[in-house]
Amino acid sequence: MIGPGSFISFEGGDGAGKSTQIKLLATALTRAGHEVVVTREPGGTEGAEAIRDLLVKGATDRWSPLTESLLMFAARADHLEKVIKPAVARGAIVISDRFADSSMAYQGLAGSVGADRIETLYDLVVREHGPILTLILDTPAEEGLRRATADDGETRFEEKGAAFQYSVREAFLTIASSAPKRCVVIDARAPIDAVAEQVMKAVEQRLPHLFGR
Repeated sequence: MIGPGSFISFEGGDGAGKSTQIKLLATALTRAGHEVVVTREPGGTEGAEAIRDLLVKGATDRWSPLTESLLMFAARADHLEKVIKPAVARGAIVISDRFADSSMAYQGLAGSVGADRIETLYDLVVREHGPILTLILDTPAEEGLRRATADDGETRFEEKGAAFQYSVREAFLTIASSAPKRCVVIDARAPIDAVAEQVMKAVEQRLPHLFGR
């Protein structure tokens, strides 16, 4: 990532508890004196949120995995240009609920698009502006689906079923093993406080300067 700030992403299957852990980490970093920008994907800008509605609502077969990928990266391009890059450039810490690893997991590996095509889109849209640290909250697919409680109609991916979610989980673990310098796998089956402790430990170890160390 280019700039004085930092970019952290949270990844994982549906119902892994990302939103809760993002709030806790953002609070800790704010208390440490940082400007923190919390955002999400798909979304984060007016245009990207409009694309989000197309992606997360409706029938599971509304879009093919390839169309999903193109929509995701269109939203991501707007998100990067209008939110992430300016925030990092001014020294803020950006925490995003999902980023490009989700495209690799959901469409590239669990879907039928393939890693090579996702990497091509990544090189076109993201380049050097990806996260410096990615925290992957890992939980069994069945538990994640049980925890997922979306009441806003954003259930399209959850409704793809347990077999798809199992493939997504395996995809995230594959991504983590292929990028160990950037990715940390967090056991999200533990109680919230225990998960938060794992998250803080990972951030302090990987990015000690954020806490003056």
